[in-house]
Amino acid sequence: QVQLVESGGGSVQSGGSLRLSCTTSRDTLSKRHMGWFRRAPGKEHEAVAVIGTDGSTIYAEYVKGRFTISRDNAKNTLYLQMNSLKAEDTAMYFCAATVAGLQWSFPLRPSRYAYWGQGTQVTVSS
Repeated sequence: QVQLVESGGGSVQSGGSLRLSCTTSRDTLSKRHMGWFRRAPGKEHEAVAVIGTDGSTIYAEYVKGRFTISRDNAKNTLYLQMNSLKAEDTAMYFCAATVAGLQWSFPLRPSRYAYWGQGTQVTVSS
C-alpha cells in the first residue's frame, strides 16, 4: 500500500515562500509518477506540478517560474518549493501517486493518480 504524508504548509504573506514535503513508502518515487495538486474552497482539484519516474516535470501555467517540484529517492520524499506566493495560491495541497508502471500521459489530470495524501493547508494573505 502506498502511503503519502504531506507537511510544510502554513500561513505566509504575499511574496513569501514555503516548502512542502511528501513522505512516501519505500520505492514509491522510483516506480510511480508523482504530483502536487491543490483544492481551494468550493473548487475542484487542480494540478500544480508533476514529476515522472524519469524525472520529467510539468508545471501548471499559473505556477510556472514560481514553484519547483523535486524528489529525493533516498529519503523517499517529494518536495514542492513555492516562491513568490500569491493570495490565489491559498488552498489545501495534496501529494498524489499513480499506480506503478502507468504511462506518462495526461499527467496533469487528477484522475490519473490513484493514491492521495491527506493534504496540508497553505494560506497566503495579501
